[in-house]
Amino acid sequence: MGTSGSGTVATSACSRKGCDGSRNFCAPCEMTTQHLASNLEDKLKAVPTRPGVYLMKDAAGRVIYVGKAASLRNRVRQYFQDSGHLESPRIRHLMSKIADFEVVACENEVEALILETNLIKQHRPPYNVRMADDKAFPYVKLTNEPYPKIRMTRKVLRDGASYFGPYPYHEPKLVTRTIRTIRKLFKLRSCNIEITRDLPRPCLDYYIGLCTAPCVAWGATAEQYAGQVRQAAMFLAGKQESLLDDLRQEMTRAAEAMEFERAAQLRDQIQAMEAITERQRTSSVGLEDRDVAAVAQTGDMACVQMFYIRAGRLQGQEHFLLEGTRGLTRAEALGGFLTQYYQEAPSVPREVILQDSVEDGALIAEWLTQKRGSKVEVVVPQRGERKRLADMAGENAALFLNQERARVSGLDGAGIKELQEILGLEHAPFRIEAYDVSNFQAGETVGSLVVFEGARPLKRDYRRFKMKWTEGPNDYASLQEMLRRRFAMAREEQEKLDRDEPVPVKWSVMPDLILIDGGRGQLNAARDVLFEYNVPIPAIGLAKREELIVTADSVDPIALPRDSHALRLLQRVRDEAHRFANAYHQK
Repeated sequence: MGTSGSGTVATSACSRKGCDGSRNFCAPCEMTTQHLASNLEDKLKAVPTRPGVYLMKDAAGRVIYVGKAASLRNRVRQYFQDSGHLESPRIRHLMSKIADFEVVACENEVEALILETNLIKQHRPPYNVRMADDKAFPYVKLTNEPYPKIRMTRKVLRDGASYFGPYPYHEPKLVTRTIRTIRKLFKLRSCNIEITRDLPRPCLDYYIGLCTAPCVAWGATAEQYAGQVRQAAMFLAGKQESLLDDLRQEMTRAAEAMEFERAAQLRDQIQAMEAITERQRTSSVGLEDRDVAAVAQTGDMACVQMFYIRAGRLQGQEHFLLEGTRGLTRAEALGGFLTQYYQEAPSVPREVILQDSVEDGALIAEWLTQKRGSKVEVVVPQRGERKRLADMAGENAALFLNQERARVSGLDGAGIKELQEILGLEHAPFRIEAYDVSNFQAGETVGSLVVFEGARPLKRDYRRFKMKWTEGPNDYASLQEMLRRRFAMAREEQEKLDRDEPVPVKWSVMPDLILIDGGRGQLNAARDVLFEYNVPIPAIGLAKREELIVTADSVDPIALPRDSHALRLLQRVRDEAHRFANAYHQK
């Protein structure tokens, strides 16, 4: 990938009384731009002129901004010169935090774009645009086996399987219905058994018309089953018309060969497919495979709306909340989103339609072309159907963002504020971690950790803990083990960050409040661990039956009205922790 280098730089201004906070002049210490530049000149000379990525760090060594450049030396110099680059309040605020920088040289700008995206995901710098939640989209998967099975999955692997999607994040039932339709039409198996064709009889799926029984000697042969898989893949890829033509020809051949039972089966399959295809035509927008993206922004909140068009049909839509967008234009926020989104996408459409032109549009198109293996266009339409879709996406983004603002400033915002007042907290509990212990019938104990930020679940930070050292069902000991492991990993990660090791920030982010599912006993057990690890974070318990808040500072529990915003927020967080633990058992 290239070379890297780093150098400590002077902070943007001195901290003495009387310093105006600018880079131009500090009266008490007589620090001028020229003096600052002379100290940096040797370090900046070592920065290569090649394309690459630069990482800005604060005094604690944390990465606070990641950027890319066609010429690293020219771009990094801009941050330490009196130039138009510093006119942005956002950049000036960033410069006030920078204490160190590092550069990584790359072979070309596309490689720099990919590296920048990976580093933003790894470090989640506060001055970069970031997706507020890493959504795992559902896909339909045809496994890579001699007799493939059909599955829903949220993990796309390089395992030789075929993946179709993505489907809307909040509509997994749509994937379930799609799989049910595929099984009815093409009779693919969903079982986990190894196909050896020596079973004495097939399972119930064969008798209800959902499988062709490749598991028995008289069932579908490997060649026949491969044909079923090929047809299912064509259907999922949106090639229904081509598939229908093939089936009609096959039906004709079967009838001419007087294989009337086979011809009747094909006729029924064709009729079922025609009915489905006709329903899909009602949502056709007359385009092929396209993604449509638009962003709405207000203050430090931004939302991207995506439309997914596959085979000319509007397959689904999804919205994404963004972080780190204060001071950015809509185009800048959208450009930052696109690279992160398509870095994880297993497939890329032929065209990406944007409502706003982005600075790196040509570079992103080049990268997506490499990723897809054929030409990808990134377009900003000015008229026609594409323009209508882009505008509609923008309207939906604005609508969702307004709803989100109302929610945050309304009930959920009130819940956070009320909770701060009731508990007497110095800071609002913006980030809440909740812990729950669940004991299952098989004797297995699992702990769950869920995280809420701004009264919203932050699912990328959810964790499960399968007990390693606690024997038997012991809620207190299990809770303590879970907390010890959590804060031990936080301590280890922080030590690595202090040594300037390139590790992703996962555990060292501390909550404003810890919520324990339980009463006084569970809370005391948790506080013992917090004391052991010297973690000065307020912790409370929420008793299940009475819904009473237990605190360390009060002997008597706190009873809140049932319509209390704070109580509703705590109940939602607690119930999510319980749901997350039970989801493990249901697997």
